[in-house]
Amino acid sequence: MKIKWAFLTILFTVATVLTGCEPLMVLDPKGPQAETQAKDIMLSIGLMSIIVLVVFGILIYMLVKYRASKQSKDYEPPHIEGSKLVETICVGVPILIVGFLSIVSTQSNYKVEATPEGYEDKEPLVVYASTSNWKWHFSYPEENIETVNYLYIPTDRPLEFKLYSYGPITSFWIPQLGGQKYAMSDMVNTLHLAADEPGEYMGRNANFSGKGFAENTFNVTAMPEAEFDEWVDEVHQTAKPLTEDKFDELLEPGHLGTSTYTGTHLEFSPAPEGENGGHDHGSDEGSHEGHDSHEEHEEHEEHEEHEEHSNH
Repeated sequence: MKIKWAFLTILFTVATVLTGCEPLMVLDPKGPQAETQAKDIMLSIGLMSIIVLVVFGILIYMLVKYRASKQSKDYEPPHIEGSKLVETICVGVPILIVGFLSIVSTQSNYKVEATPEGYEDKEPLVVYASTSNWKWHFSYPEENIETVNYLYIPTDRPLEFKLYSYGPITSFWIPQLGGQKYAMSDMVNTLHLAADEPGEYMGRNANFSGKGFAENTFNVTAMPEAEFDEWVDEVHQTAKPLTEDKFDELLEPGHLGTSTYTGTHLEFSPAPEGENGGHDHGSDEGSHEGHDSHEEHEEHEEHEEHEEHSNH
């Protein structure tokens, strides 16, 4: 009786606590990319739940059917050969599950890496999202403004984030809009997102990057494009210009609040893309330079050899 009441008490407590919990952000998508990922998560949870129920059902069946019984001491169980059917099921079912989830994951990866569905014909808003210890810098090159630790975006328009870092490797993540992607110091990664409805969203660095990692967050505000344009105009009228000295000050390790500037740091500290990127080793320009250097080296050796023969 006591066990029964203890079980009911625990069940009531868990149910009461869970009713006050907000839904997980990754399961409350506000954009097409996040919706694709949320569907995959729910599909995986559903599939795993079925597997767990089947396994527990088989376990209960085996425990009941083959439980210990009163047999004589000299009882010898019959010799049973392995069942090919059982072995096929035990090996084949996991292979089918892994194959199915692999296909689903591959299809989803192609979707989230491309322009969001339904936005293919719209011009994306390009935002350079860079990070330093421990803050986020958002540069809007088309709008010629820059913000620190907060992000304003229009709804119903594709977003193209250019990610890189002025410090350790970090990870850009807005759970309700899409998955995370790394930002590194010597290259630019591109992340495609979109917001379907206005709202306030949380963004953060999802990769451990030192003692200030926990507060390496930013606020995201999605609004209709008309309001976004009004905000851009207001920034140009009220904000101070971003100078190189001020940007160097912002890069110093530490935590800051939010701030807004006209102009972007891309003018004097460009992103590591193209000829500025550390991973652009195969460019035509680099190849020509290497070829020219090789020719100059050969000419220099021939010249030295000619002088040596002349001296002799």
